[in-house]
Amino acid sequence: MPSSSKYFQNVEQYRKDMLIKTELCQQSMQFCTTWGLFSPRAIDEGSKLLLEHIKVNSDDNCLDIGCGYGPLGLTLAKLAPAGKTTLIDKDFVAVNYTEKNIKLNHLKNCETFLSNGFDHVDARKFDLIVSNIPAKVGNELLSLFLIDALNHLQPGGRFYVVTITGIRKYIERSFKEVFGHYKKVKQGKAYTVAMTIKQ
Repeated sequence: MPSSSKYFQNVEQYRKDMLIKTELCQQSMQFCTTWGLFSPRAIDEGSKLLLEHIKVNSDDNCLDIGCGYGPLGLTLAKLAPAGKTTLIDKDFVAVNYTEKNIKLNHLKNCETFLSNGFDHVDARKFDLIVSNIPAKVGNELLSLFLIDALNHLQPGGRFYVVTITGIRKYIERSFKEVFGHYKKVKQGKAYTVAMTIKQ
């Protein structure tokens, strides 16, 4: 096997962690990432759009569903230092890298753990829930997310999502059906940020 070839050298390079240094919501952030995680070389445009248009109180208890390596949730943790932020994902690699990034950003007010949707979130309630919802999540799983988000929000709690713009009408219908409320926060060419409030 020609192990000295350029192909094999590149493969070994792919095993090395990558480091993203960026500013989100005027906060200096660093993220250790790896191939196989969503958007490993740069913060994706959907997450950046959501963070540009979200309102966070300093004492909010926050939840990031499907956190990946943590760009949304860890930014919320910095914006809400008097609250606690929980980051969950069903991918153990994502949770592993979120743990690394909690330490990398010197955050003491957040935690991360494996959970398929809300399965392991127990009975806790949140002031703010966020999610960068994948385009192919499926109607059934999205329905579970929305119902569980409703049940895990405090009265007056906010649920922000970013999705590809192509499914914005479906999100609007679903939010109105579950929460009775929908607000389009920002619509771009590729992504739309929407939110709802638990009445």
